[in-house]
Amino acid sequence: MAGQRRSRLTRRTGAVFAALFAFLLTTVTAATAAPEETIRHAVSVDGPAADEGNLRTECAAHPEAKTKKGWIKNRFETCVHQPVYLKLLDDRRRLRGELWFDLWMLGFSYDGSRRVDYVTSIENIRAKAVAGENPATWKLGQSFSHSINASASDPNPDMTKPAVTSREDSIEQWKTKPQWVLTYTSPDTGRVDPANAQRVAGQVTLAMNITSPTAVPWVDSNMAYSNVRFDYTGRAAGKHKGTVFVEARVELTMSLKDPEVDQSARHILDAQQLPERTFPSWPGKSVPGSSEPLHRLIDRGKQDANRDVAIATCNDVWGNYEGSGLECDEYPFSSTYEGAAKNDNRYSARLIDGRDNRKGGERIQKVYEENRILDNDPFYVKIVP
Repeated sequence: MAGQRRSRLTRRTGAVFAALFAFLLTTVTAATAAPEETIRHAVSVDGPAADEGNLRTECAAHPEAKTKKGWIKNRFETCVHQPVYLKLLDDRRRLRGELWFDLWMLGFSYDGSRRVDYVTSIENIRAKAVAGENPATWKLGQSFSHSINASASDPNPDMTKPAVTSREDSIEQWKTKPQWVLTYTSPDTGRVDPANAQRVAGQVTLAMNITSPTAVPWVDSNMAYSNVRFDYTGRAAGKHKGTVFVEARVELTMSLKDPEVDQSARHILDAQQLPERTFPSWPGKSVPGSSEPLHRLIDRGKQDANRDVAIATCNDVWGNYEGSGLECDEYPFSSTYEGAAKNDNRYSARLIDGRDNRKGGERIQKVYEENRILDNDPFYVKIVP
């Protein structure tokens, strides 16, 4: 397509605040409030968040939340919810007690800020000890650490950790104050540099330990983890800077019943499901974007090259269409590395209504900006009835 299209996967920082606020309220006792800056950022964005639901409630309904990586709702929200059961054993492997609890870790990243917040808690703690063992002496500890993937980052990557990254308390103390909030940030130069997007690919890891005076410490050095990316890309990403959970699946969804882009949607569906009936046509043709991702291309010169190849195909098949109100639509989009100039002929070009084509371009641009899709970031395309 000579332009861009849209996804259902949108980001509202208002939803982030609502989910975070709801999480704080659902704990039985007093909690640590989110930093003031988070609140200011959240209330300054557009639209109510009620229709986004409660991240905590959604998280509990997704089996992926029980894994170390957790459930990644979108580029700005992620969560871990693990029901944990363990046994405390002494150095002769005799049972000293059993422990049950729920581990929560909610992550919130921000479009417009190089920052990520983690709200973590230990809840619903239940202990069972053998005779002579006192669970009041048991300690539950959490410790956060971070690392940077230099090969996936731009020069001089850096992350700033919170002032406090560990906590170790008794069962009673955790019941009284079950949660705490950690904020990681990344410094920047304060300006857009076309040669350096200031990307920092980081991983935040949660470790846990349980101790008793009579038992061997129970330790899990990788209880949960989260992969984040900070950037200062500039206008191409919407807001000049921001932070995302990079493993979130971004999916552009278009409907065949949407009168603004129904022709674009039909073209994409035909290219994905009936590729041999699209132009250029060749036996065994396949077109990416459904199960195989597309990757954003920001370079305007290379985008123009993609368009030139597609337009040549339209001219070859349909002849001169100047003045008809039709435009040459291409899929994969010119703003992707999979575009027509890739020289693998895994593309489709078709004449469609010009207004439809331009509206499609607006949709994909909105997806790029709302999800901070940077150069070479993957995304998918889905057509629904």
